[in-house]
Amino acid sequence: MSPRRRNAGPVATVLSWVYALVLAVPLYYLVVSALKSNIEIFTRPFSLPARWLWENFGTAWQTADLGRALLNSLLISVVAIVLTLCLAVPAAYALARQDNGLARVITGTFSAGFLIPPFAALIPTVVLAIKLGLFGTREFQMLFLPASALPLSVLLLTQFMRTVPHALVESAALDGAGHWRLLTGVFVPIAMPGIVSVVILQLLTFWNEYLFSLTITGTGPDVRTVQVALPTLVSDATNLGVLAAGTVLTVLPVYIAYSLMNRRMQEALTAGAVKE
Repeated sequence: MSPRRRNAGPVATVLSWVYALVLAVPLYYLVVSALKSNIEIFTRPFSLPARWLWENFGTAWQTADLGRALLNSLLISVVAIVLTLCLAVPAAYALARQDNGLARVITGTFSAGFLIPPFAALIPTVVLAIKLGLFGTREFQMLFLPASALPLSVLLLTQFMRTVPHALVESAALDGAGHWRLLTGVFVPIAMPGIVSVVILQLLTFWNEYLFSLTITGTGPDVRTVQVALPTLVSDATNLGVLAAGTVLTVLPVYIAYSLMNRRMQEALTAGAVKE
């Protein structure tokens, strides 16, 4: 082992701990603030609470009606992710199998989707929702979010599917595999790390979406998402502890889902490395 490699070990360890600390400090501050009063948040920001105000979570839950908002966000996110995968996986398979002018034009069209800022599409999207009779409904959000997620999802999955060995595809084709069997039996298993990555990225995007949720889905208690419900805790006399508790409650489901899916992605990557 070269001296440069040996010296890189301690440096990498230190940088990893610094990075972990940078991520952990804001999370720690948010959690301890959720258990404090306003005065204690300002006077003792990073210390443990002198009195643990667990009731802040109950107050945030009831005041913002977070239970219903969490269910709305969960329903919208899950349906939108399923629709995204149902559209993006076949599209990526088709683009990965083709290398001609038409495929390059379609890939360029998806790439152009990155050039359109979300707020530029706000007014046309509102008009479309009204024309479809879906303004103020969760159903329109379920249909709109996959459309906004397709450019990144298709391009990312296409790159993963292009790593499938050509010999493996030819072998499966000789065994009589059609497109559906090739997709489900060959491409999807090998591209599973990419699929999990898309799920993680789009879950974070869908869960944190605010502009279109506020404008189109609306603020009604029956349809609003957590990102729309959370600001109802803000007022002229905001209890910052309650606001922090509400933020923790809205972040927790995504953190749990990310932890579970991130492990699956690491397992898929490890399995792929072992097979190679």
